[in-house]
Amino acid sequence: MKRVVSVSLGSSKRDHRVKVELLGEQFEISRIGTDGDLEKAIQTIRELDGNVDAIGLGGIDVYLYAGKTCYAVRDGLKLMEAARRTPVVDGSGLKNTLERETVYYLRENTGLLPPKTAVLMVSAVDRFGMAEAFLETGCDVTFGDLIFAAGIPYAIKTLAELEEIAKKILPDLVKLPFHMLYPTGKKQEVQDEEKIKKYGHYYQEAGVIAGDYHLVRRYMPALNGQTIITNTTTADDVKFLKEKGAGCLVTTTPEFAGRSFGTNVIEGVLVAILQKRWEEIAPEEYLDLLRRLDFRPRIVHLK
Repeated sequence: MKRVVSVSLGSSKRDHRVKVELLGEQFEISRIGTDGDLEKAIQTIRELDGNVDAIGLGGIDVYLYAGKTCYAVRDGLKLMEAARRTPVVDGSGLKNTLERETVYYLRENTGLLPPKTAVLMVSAVDRFGMAEAFLETGCDVTFGDLIFAAGIPYAIKTLAELEEIAKKILPDLVKLPFHMLYPTGKKQEVQDEEKIKKYGHYYQEAGVIAGDYHLVRRYMPALNGQTIITNTTTADDVKFLKEKGAGCLVTTTPEFAGRSFGTNVIEGVLVAILQKRWEEIAPEEYLDLLRRLDFRPRIVHLK
């Protein structure tokens, strides 16, 4: 049996463990939350190193992308470097393949992305492949990277502008402690009411809201039937979205035993199957394996 473990800076309340069969092989997939404690996460990775087939990093990004430029998050590198033998992934390989394909799938097979759909991406630098796909399919996209990360009420409308802004600010931002950039631990359980009052209208003006679930949740006001395209969700998350008035939930990763896992977990599964380090895997290999596994977006109608 292959073992894939996600070590997350998120809340331990979201921990989960399942056993599934994929391509005729048994997998044990689990998540260990460290409640925002970076040192505990590092120690957990060291203990798992050499004892599991792949380790995913949850609640943190190692690599952010804008165009062809990659920016490495200092705290993310600390986690990745804690393992010497077991491959460690942060999901960025899948974000550029699986999440891009999710947008194409929705456009071709559902009515959720009609032409000129107004899309709000709460953050694009952690999901640049999805951002590109939305624009390629003719959506009217607003990138909220400055709005929600920095509290600057400026909506970015093009990838060229996103790249230009990223070049100016990301080299410094990636050096900061990650908890200053993204909600970790208990912060994932509360909403930012101040920013909701100031910037909630960006959600309400969109037909589709896309991005990392914890960022989407943190700034979400009352909705009026919007579609949410995101990653990891639990049964409690689905209940929260219903209460907020979302109309449909799309998760880019499949559901296992009642919840969807993060892209880092699914990338860990693919790495374990391919038995390669992530640096050696081409996007085409990921896409071919995803097709063999028949992974499709999970679509839940909430109304």
